Amino acid sequence: MPKVSTRSTASRPSGGERVFADGLGRLWSAADTGDAVVFACISDGRQSARAIAMELARLDDSVGDDTLRAWLDAAPRIGTLP
Repeated sequence: MPKVSTRSTASRPSGGERVFADGLGRLWSAADTGDAVVFACISDGRQSARAIAMELARLDDSVGDDTLRAWLDAAPRIGTLP
């Protein structure tokens, strides 16, 4: 089983995404699509992706991890419509 890196969780992969840890220590990526921020859990594939409408100039270092965690908590899960 791969080990989780001990480096900062505010790393920035290519594509302008942000990586952060939620309150339970799971790693999530946050990607700004222009009209929404889309969250995907990268450490637990059982977690549903989530999205929240958000008008951002850009998702950069001025958006702190606490803000990302609050947005994740408020974001509904992405699923199929009935």
